[in-house]
Amino acid sequence: MKFALLALVAAASFAAIPAAHAGDNPAATRPTEVRGVKLATLCAACGVVSDTRVETRAGQSTGVGAVGGAIVGGVVGHQIGNGSGRTVATVLGAVGGGVAGNAIEKKVKKETVWSTTVTFKDGTTRTYEQTTDPGLDAGDLVTVQDGRPVKHAP
Repeated sequence: MKFALLALVAAASFAAIPAAHAGDNPAATRPTEVRGVKLATLCAACGVVSDTRVETRAGQSTGVGAVGGAIVGGVVGHQIGNGSGRTVATVLGAVGGGVAGNAIEKKVKKETVWSTTVTFKDGTTRTYEQTTDPGLDAGDLVTVQDGRPVKHAP
């Protein structure tokens, strides 16, 4: 009974603690300057690029590669096997071909993504991803237009 009461009290106390979010940045830890730019000098809609990254990601699979690979693998497995092992070889070839075809499709459809992190006047940050080079470097002053950061003309 005592254990149940302690568990109930502990659960109630944890429920009262607000959950932190990835975008939360307590006021005490928010930056006042980024890349030599004092945030207080920015316009209300402006920000400064604090980080830029380029990465290559695997493309999305549509299943076409898996199906094509399974067909080719099944045919090859069927030709390799003989007698009662022919069915096993066909199935293993189809499974292996499907896995290989899926991996090949993802590699062929890979994409390059530019990630730009912007710090705003109030110290909050947001990262924007684009599939084309935004032409921004760390320290650039930007405004957000149509959901994308663009260089700010002073």
